[in-house]
Amino acid sequence: MRESIKVIYVSTFPPRECGMATFTEDLTSAMDDLLLPVIESRVVAVNTDDISRYHYPRKVIDEIGRFSQDEYIRTAETINAMNDVHLVNIQHEFGIFAGALGLHIISFLKALKKPSIVTLHSILPSPDEEMHGVVRAMAEHASGLVAMTRHSKELLSSAYGISEEKISVIPHGIHAMPYTSSVKPKSFLGLKKKVNLLTFGFLSRGKGLEYVIEALPEVVKAYPDFLYVILGVTHPNVLREEGESYRNFLLQKVHDLNLTAHVNFYNEYVTLDELLQFLKAADIYIATSLNPNQAVSGTLSYALGTGRPVVSTSFAQAKELVTPEVGILVDFRNPSAYAQALITLLKDPAMREQLAKNAYFRTRNMTWENVTLEYLKLFSKHSDAIAGASERKRAPRVNIAHLFRLTDDFGIVQFAKLSLPDISSGYTLDDNARALIVACLCYKEYKQKKELLKRIEAYLGFIEFTLGKDGRFCNYVQPDRKIDTALNEKENLDDANGRAFWALSVRAVTDSLPQRILDKARALIKKRLEQYRMFESPRSVAFNVKGFSLLLAKLRQWEGPDFMQLVISHCDRLVSLYRAVSSPQWQWFENYLTYSNAVLPEVLILGHTHTGNSDYLDVGKKTLEFLIGQTFVNRIYAPIGQDGWHHKTGERRYFDQQPEDVAAMTCALATAYAVLKDVKYNKLMHDAFNWFLGDNSLKQVVYDRATGGCYDGVGEGHINLNQGAESTTSYLLARLTVAAAHAE
Repeated sequence: MRESIKVIYVSTFPPRECGMATFTEDLTSAMDDLLLPVIESRVVAVNTDDISRYHYPRKVIDEIGRFSQDEYIRTAETINAMNDVHLVNIQHEFGIFAGALGLHIISFLKALKKPSIVTLHSILPSPDEEMHGVVRAMAEHASGLVAMTRHSKELLSSAYGISEEKISVIPHGIHAMPYTSSVKPKSFLGLKKKVNLLTFGFLSRGKGLEYVIEALPEVVKAYPDFLYVILGVTHPNVLREEGESYRNFLLQKVHDLNLTAHVNFYNEYVTLDELLQFLKAADIYIATSLNPNQAVSGTLSYALGTGRPVVSTSFAQAKELVTPEVGILVDFRNPSAYAQALITLLKDPAMREQLAKNAYFRTRNMTWENVTLEYLKLFSKHSDAIAGASERKRAPRVNIAHLFRLTDDFGIVQFAKLSLPDISSGYTLDDNARALIVACLCYKEYKQKKELLKRIEAYLGFIEFTLGKDGRFCNYVQPDRKIDTALNEKENLDDANGRAFWALSVRAVTDSLPQRILDKARALIKKRLEQYRMFESPRSVAFNVKGFSLLLAKLRQWEGPDFMQLVISHCDRLVSLYRAVSSPQWQWFENYLTYSNAVLPEVLILGHTHTGNSDYLDVGKKTLEFLIGQTFVNRIYAPIGQDGWHHKTGERRYFDQQPEDVAAMTCALATAYAVLKDVKYNKLMHDAFNWFLGDNSLKQVVYDRATGGCYDGVGEGHINLNQGAESTTSYLLARLTVAAAHAE
C-alpha cells in the first residue's frame, strides 16, 4: 500500500476560539475531502502560552508553547525527520507567534528543511524597520507567500520589496451553500421582524459597534420594522484583560437610546451550522471594523458568500470586495453614514435582492473547494510528490438529493434557477431518460430505495407518456404537462429517441426492481421496436447500440428482435460514416465534433465485444484516440465548446463546456479500460471526471457538494451556476461510472 503524503499546517486550531483556528480547520477539512487518503492534513497547534493546553482532535500531531523559542526549533527538527511530510503551511497573524512581532516563527523557518508556504492574514502598510525586517525574513526563508487580496500582494511588493513571483493571491474561503431568501431561516431562529441586520464575530473595542448603534435611532424613524443581531462572544484576550466592559458599554448605549426592541445580543460562540443559519436569516450584513489596514475579514467573506448585501467600513479588504454592485461602503466612526446606507437598503427590497444575488455570484470562486484547488496548485509547485498525488482526487460520495429536488410526480424538470427547479421550463424526454438511467444504477447499489422507486416510476411513466402511435417518442413537454407539438415538430428528435431506448434497456436489465416496472419497460421496448427504423443521427445510432448491447444478455427471455443483428447493422452504419469522412488528420465520423462525442467510439468497442468484428475495434480505437487528442489539453479535459463546436476546417471552440460531454467521455474511457485493459484509459477516465472537481479550463469546481447538483457548464471566464437536469444527471452518470470501474 502506498504511503500517504502529509502536509503540516502550523496554526491555532479548535477548540481554541480564534478566527485563524476556524480558518485552518475549514482549509484542512476541505483538503481532506478532496484528497484523502492520498494526501493527509496534519496540524501543529500554537497554544496561547507555554502552560495552557486544549483537547485537540487527532489531526493535531504536535503543539507549540507560544513563548518558547526552543519549541519552535524542536518542532521544525521533528518535522524534518518525518519522511512522509512534504510541505508545511504556516498560517501567520501578528500576535499568534511570540517574540518581537512574532519573531519566533523565523527561528522555525530557519530550522525547517521542508518546503514551506506562509499564509499572511495581516499585512500592514508603512512598516517600521522592525516589522519590515520580520516580514522580509519570512519571505526569505519560506518557499512562497499567500496574500488574500490583490491589495495585500501589492503591499508586500511595494512596501516590503518582496518579488511578486513569490506571492500568490488566494482568497479567504467561504462555505458553499445554496442561495436562499431569509424568510425560512428567520422563522427557524424566531426572528420576527421584517428585516434582519447582522454583525458577528469576536467583540472588542476595534469592532466599532457603537457607531452602528448610534445610527439606529435615525433608522428607526424611517423604517422601524427591523432587528439588529450582534452575534459573538468577547475576544478571549479582551476578556482576560478587561472582562465584559466593552459589551456592557454597548448594552448601556442600547438602553440609553431606547433601542431594546431593535437590538439583540447573542453572547455565544456558535457552531458553523448555527452561524450559517444566522447568516441565511440576515437581510443586510454590517461589517464594522475600525482598522483601515485590515487585510482580510472572514466575517465579511462569509456574509458575501452567503449572498447578503453588505454595509461596511472602508477597510482594506472591503474596498476591494464591496463594490456598489454588492453593498455600500461607509466612513469610519460615522453614525450618519451608517444611517443613510441602512435606510437606502431598508426602503428598497428590490435593490437588496439584486445586491444579494450579485454578492453570491461574485464569490463562487471563494468556496472552500475552489480555495483548496488554489492551495493545491501552489503546494504542487513546490513539491513534486504533492504534484503527482494531486491528480488522484477523491470523488465525492454519491448524493442524489438534487435529483430528487428536481423531480415531481410527473418527471424531472428541465432547468433550474440556481438550485431551485424552474417549472416554467417544462420537461424533456432527454432529461427523463438520463434520470431513469441514473436512478436505476443507484437503485442497485445505494440506499433510499423507496424514494428512488418513486422517481423511477415517474421517469418511466414520462417516457410512456411521450411515446406516439408511430412508435416514436416526443421530446418536449410543456409545464402544464401537454406535448409541445410545435417545438417537437421544429427540432430533430433522433437523439432523444435513441437515449430513451438506452434508458428503457437499462431499466429492462435491472432485475433488482419490482417485476411490474420491469414488465412495463420491456413492453415499451417491444412497442418501440414494432415500428423501429434506424435514425440518421450517429449519436442516436450509438445510444441505441448501448441499449441493444444491454439487451443481448436477455435474449433467452425475449421473442422477436434479433439484438445481435441490430448491433451489427448499427455498428456497420458508424463504420460506414467513418470511412466516408475520415482522413489521416481527421479520424472521425462527421465533419465536425459536437456533443456526447465519445459515445460513438465507445459503442464500436462494445460492438466488438459482442461480435468479435475487428473493424469495429480498429475504428473505435482510432476515433477514441483522435478524440482524446482533441479534448485533453495539458492533461486537462476540455470538452468541445458548444459556441461553434469544432468543424473539420474551422477553429476549435473551447466554450461553453457541457457536463454531458464529460459524462460521455468518462463512460467511454471506462468501457475502453474494461475491454482493452490498457491502464492509460483508466487514468484518462479519472482525468475526465476530475473536470467536475476543478481540473478544467477555469480551475473551479463544477459539482456542488452542498446541494448534490452540478452547474450547467463552464463558460469563458465564468461558471453557469444553474443546476439543471441535464448537468446533474450527467454528473451522476459519470460518478457512478467511476464507482463501477473501481468495483471491478
